[in-house]
This record gives sequence, structure tokens and C-alpha cells, in this order.
Amino acid sequence: MPQEKNDPPTDFANPSAAAGAARPGIHARRQESPWALTQRVISARFQALSGKVLRRLTQRTLKIGVSARIFHPEMGAKGLRSKTLQYLEESIAQWVMSRDVMVFMIPTVNNNSLLHPSNIRLRDYAKHLDGLVLQGGADVSPQTYSEVATRPEWSGDRARDMYELELLHEFVEAGKPVLGICRGCQLINVAFGGTLYQDIASDVPAAIEHVNDLYDSHYHTIHFRQGSSLESMFPAKPDALVNSIHHQAVKDLGRDLVVEAVSGPDSIVEAIRYQKARFVMGLQWHPEFHRGRSAELLDCTPILDDFLRAARETRF
Repeated sequence: MPQEKNDPPTDFANPSAAAGAARPGIHARRQESPWALTQRVISARFQALSGKVLRRLTQRTLKIGVSARIFHPEMGAKGLRSKTLQYLEESIAQWVMSRDVMVFMIPTVNNNSLLHPSNIRLRDYAKHLDGLVLQGGADVSPQTYSEVATRPEWSGDRARDMYELELLHEFVEAGKPVLGICRGCQLINVAFGGTLYQDIASDVPAAIEHVNDLYDSHYHTIHFRQGSSLESMFPAKPDALVNSIHHQAVKDLGRDLVVEAVSGPDSIVEAIRYQKARFVMGLQWHPEFHRGRSAELLDCTPILDDFLRAARETRF
């Protein structure tokens, strides 16, 4: 039968052409060895599993640990005052959770306990959590930086120092980010060999007042150091207003630390950063107390976001 003019030409010399382009691929797969087929199936399943794991990693809610404040038993007290209490201040938890992450207070551990023996160590928290916040509170003990308290009321909390120094070490070793607030900033400095002014008013008479009865309503300006990470976070604000609730401060800077910000009026150190980690930073002010206060106070959300960004990066 003669071929119609509108019919596509038939290639009798190449039957596979008439069957369409997909046929050679199907034919080739039919000819592949069992070993090649196994490799292809395993590769496809591995890629699917990898994609699933990656999605879980990126979608999992961040888990941030917060060091505990410690209330030590009072001599002769009854009830809760006769017990050791470990707690966190609500604002620090709410501030961190405002970025939709989970917060866990990290208790002290006592592996030699007779009543409640446990093999859990602080390094286990560093392994399973994504970052650490060192909250404020009691003075760092002068003993911790090889000095003697010049007044009894400045003796600090040596027990908390030891607990938080170990916690800080474990998170840094694990490559996890650390953000120190007030006391936490001072502890980071001491951890790397630095020292503190035991009392700013006594040790630096020319300094402005850094703490008074106004508590978190007491403010002063700070200046971001040129080239600092804080300057890059706030490019339009070389100076900022923060609260001030501390009578101690960084004196001699620890090794591998740099100053990020200083008090505008007297150059007292207000922020530091450890150079050998993605994110280990200390802030002398309390960013968690800024919200709901004066609109002129620094919005510290960029600092929190950078900390949490570093926490996400540690998953990979």
C-alpha cells in the first residue's frame, strides 16, 4: 500500500527509531548486570534517605541550654531555704524562646552522689543541645582568677564558677555556640585566663555608675569597636543605649579574646568575643530586659539571631 503524503516516513532500516527514544534506555536496563542494578537501587535509596535526614535536621526545633542560677542553703533555715535551688530567671528563657526555639535549664551534676548516683555528665548536655546561654547572677569568685576577695561580700560563688566553667569548656569543645550574659560575659573572660575588677566603683574611681537601685532601668551608652562583629550587626548604630546592672567588669582580657564594645563614658568593657570559635560572645548588659522598656534601648534580636544561626550550623 503506498504511503500517504501526510504520514511520517518509516525507517525500515532502523526499527528502534519507530518505537520512540525511550526504548533503547529500557532495553539497556534490561541488559544491565544484577550487580549494576543493585548499585543503582542502593544509590537511589541512599539519596532518598539523605534527603529525608537533611529535611529533619533543618526542620528540627533548636534546643538551647541555659546554665542554672544557684541558691545555696541558708544556715539554720527551714523549708526551701534549707535546700539547694537551681533556677533560671524567666526573662532569659522568654527572650530565647521568642525565636521559636526550645530552652532547657542545665542542672549541676554530681557523679559521686550517694543518694542519686548518675553517669550523666555536662558533656552529655553539650552533645545533645545546640547552644549554651550563661545567664547572669552572683559574682565570679576572685579565687577563680587567682585573687583574694578585697571585701567579704565580693567573694562570689565558687561552686557555680566550677560548674559553669566545665559547661563552657564542654560546649566550646563540641563546637557549639555560647552567649554569656552579664556574669556570663565575665566568666568567659576568666575561662580564658582574664581577670576582673572586683568592684568598679572601688577599682576605677573615674568610672560612671554601672549599678544602682534603678536596677534594669539604669542605662548608659556603649560604643561598638570598629571592625567588630557587633558593628557589622548594627552598621547604622556605632553607639547604643543598654541597661547596666553590674559592679564587676572585665579587667585583663583573656587569651584569644577581643573587645567588641565599651562603655561610652569610661571605656569599661561591655562585650567580648572569642576569636577561635564561630560564636562565643559575652555581653555585659542584659538584652532580655530591653523589651517593653524604653524604645531607645538597643534591640538585641540580631545578636540572638546570629547565636541561633551558629547553633543551626553545628548540625552539619
